[in-house]
Amino acid sequence: MAGQQDPVIWLRPEHAPVGRPAERSRAEITAAAVELADREGLAAVSMRRVAGALGTGAASLYRYVATRDDLLDLMTDSTAGEYELPAPSGDWQADLLQLAHQTRRIMQRHPWLPAQVISRPALGPHGIDVLEHVLGVLAGHPAAPSRKLEAFALLNALTASYVQNEQAAADPGAQRSLAYLHHVAAAGSHPRIAALLTAAPPEGDSGDRFAAVLTRAVAGVLG
Repeated sequence: MAGQQDPVIWLRPEHAPVGRPAERSRAEITAAAVELADREGLAAVSMRRVAGALGTGAASLYRYVATRDDLLDLMTDSTAGEYELPAPSGDWQADLLQLAHQTRRIMQRHPWLPAQVISRPALGPHGIDVLEHVLGVLAGHPAAPSRKLEAFALLNALTASYVQNEQAAADPGAQRSLAYLHHVAAAGSHPRIAALLTAAPPEGDSGDRFAAVLTRAVAGVLG
């Protein structure tokens, strides 16, 4: 039917129903792609490069994954399998912060992931498990279900943005921009910028800032 979209990758067969017996699994292909992206960045991930890492031809991968976009979705969801999801403690705020800290560490291990979460979020089997966990944590909260879903999306997006800012801060260009900002503040013509820089917390407090930002944002969404 015209305009009809294919179902998500997780609702399609693991491999093509015709042809030679399966030699690989989606999990193997996904793991190879994640390793490549971790090492060289997401731009390096192509069917040819992943096939080379697996010692096979690119054409054979299309029996398991129809497009590169499918592969990207599989990669994003695979990282959600790295969470530890303990039973809710009864303190929803502490539980969500614990989850957010895990999200931050996972994104730091996979530097390509924050941009994917923001530009192409994917919710597969592992991501569904995380969502179910969040809804369990918030089961006793009076917020509407739609607000709880918004809190889940905000937690992911805000953490991704925070990690991206951390990545950018390590870039030499960012250091030059910060030096210029301090120069402008010292010149005395922008007193509000000078006051802002004077009041900024020390660099070692980044974890505390992260927790404070997440707490305010999620609490605001949930009301």
